[in-house]
Amino acid sequence: MSDKARVASPFQRNAFAPGLVAAAVLFVAPVLMGDDWFTLVLFVTAILAAIVGWFSIQARQWWWTPVFLAVAVIWNPVFPLPFAGPVWAGAQLFAAVAFLVAGVLIKVPRT
Repeated sequence: MSDKARVASPFQRNAFAPGLVAAAVLFVAPVLMGDDWFTLVLFVTAILAAIVGWFSIQARQWWWTPVFLAVAVIWNPVFPLPFAGPVWAGAQLFAAVAFLVAGVLIKVPRT
């Protein structure tokens, strides 16, 4: 063990956990397409997109807000858009990567 004291990070990443959960769900989503479970994917993705979008506003990183607003609208389970096929499967992976990148980059200073 080292005698050095651990120093806390000066930043906190509030969007990391919801981004990680959403990415995990979206990586599994292509397998669930066409199944009843895909409705759950739509709900989880839309809700977590709203949460990560809100954290981007709080962190004053406005450029993430339109990305997650678009994800919340496209993955909206109440009025689902009629997407299907390989483009829709690719969109799942693109959104998963966006959640991961945003989860790492959206940060606010600790108070």
